[in-house]
Parts: sequence; C-alpha cells; structure tokens
Amino acid sequence: MGVVNAERIKLTSTRSPWWCTVAIIALGLGLAAVIGLTSKASLNQFNDQIAEGDKPDFEPFLPTLADAVGGVSGFGVLVLMIMAALAVTSEYRFGIIRTTFQAVPKRDSVLITKAGLIGVFGALLTFVLTFGAYAIAKATAGSAAGAALKLSGSEAWRAIYGVPIYAFLCVVLAVSVGTLLRQSAGAIALLLLWPLLIESLFGLFGKFGETIQPFLPFANANHFLGAPQGIDFHWGPWGSLAYFVAFVAVIFGSALFMVNRRDA
Repeated sequence: MGVVNAERIKLTSTRSPWWCTVAIIALGLGLAAVIGLTSKASLNQFNDQIAEGDKPDFEPFLPTLADAVGGVSGFGVLVLMIMAALAVTSEYRFGIIRTTFQAVPKRDSVLITKAGLIGVFGALLTFVLTFGAYAIAKATAGSAAGAALKLSGSEAWRAIYGVPIYAFLCVVLAVSVGTLLRQSAGAIALLLLWPLLIESLFGLFGKFGETIQPFLPFANANHFLGAPQGIDFHWGPWGSLAYFVAFVAVIFGSALFMVNRRDA
C-alpha cells in the first residue's frame, strides 16, 4: 500500500496528468459532437439533392456507436498512453527513479503499481466518456442521422465496454515502452507513430502486407472495438483481444526483466 500511495501522490501532484486528462475529455467529447454534426449535415445534403430531383453521388454518413466513441478510443487513448509513458520517463529524466528504487528495492512492484494505478484511472475515465460521447453524438446527429446510435446488440455494447479494456492495456504497454526506452521523446514518438502510421504502411506492400496485417497488435485491438479496417482476420473480435493481451504481456514482461537487469 505504501507503493500505491506513493504513486498516487506522484500522479495527482504533477501537472501533466491533469492536462492530459483535460485533453482526453475534450478530444473524446468534442469529436463525438463533430461526428454527430457531420452526419446530420451529410443526411440533410443527401435529402436536399433527392428533393431537387437529383441523384445523390454519395451515401450519407450514418455513424455507429463505434464511430461515436472513436474520439475516446482513438485520440483519447493516445493521450492516455503519453501520460503513462511520462510517468516513467520523467522519473528517469530527473533522476527520481533512483530514489524510488532505493525506497522500493523490488523494482517490478513499482512498474506493476504504476501500470495498475494509471490503467484503472484510464479505464474508469474512458468508460464514463464513452457514455458521454454516445449521448453527445446522439443529440447532435438528431433522430434520423443518429438512427444507428443505439445501445442494443453485442457489437454496440462491445464498443462501450471494450474501450476501457483497450485503455487499460494501452497504459500497460505505454509504461512498458517508457521503461524500455527511458526517454520521453522516443517513447512518445513510438507510441504515436506505431498505431497511426507504422501499421497503416503495411497496406502498401501488396500480398506481403495483407499477410502481415492480421497480426498487427493495434489492428487487432481495433478489430475488437468494431472498427472497419478491410482486413481479413483469422479470428473473431475476442480472438483479437486475446492476441493484443498476449502482445502487451510480452512487452510488459520484457520491461520487468530489463528494469531488474539495468542500472537506474
């Protein structure tokens, strides 16, 4: 409990976690409003063309629940990963990690506590924000454009409870990457470029890329969340979750091994 209290004080007494939390809330709810307004405008334009006797050259954007919470599961979780990585790399940067390991010689307990504490916080925050994003997207889209925004069916509910599960795992991954790299810029760059750029580049490599894509970790996480990607996975959504859990466990295990082998 002493380790938990120490990590709680670190988390609540510094500015970056508070600013990151504000950014997560703003991105999650703000993008939900943008999605709702965009879908409403798209449907209105579609109906206007039909009323004028023209044949619409596009399909209206009718968001699903996975689209509505995309700001939380996408940019919100990315900011959460930055916060988790900084919780480790900042201590290495300012030399506080030496004091921490002197107070707690069992180093792996420090990492487990950091990942668990920030992970639970991130899971609770994103769980609340998913309902907020759903409500905002539903309200801004209107009854017609928001017809697909319903809390019914297994896919819709998975888009809700899947986000906090994904957020928790991403925090564990970010703490692991921060521990392995020990440098804020490198850890943040890797955590941002990995899901946003690196994995998308495999689609440019033809057959080789198509073979690799079903085994990419963040692609599997998005498959679990219900995001359409055009990838032919070898398993269902829950298989993708198990794959992502195994991937995170390997990286976290490597971080625990290295933190006990290297000097602080």
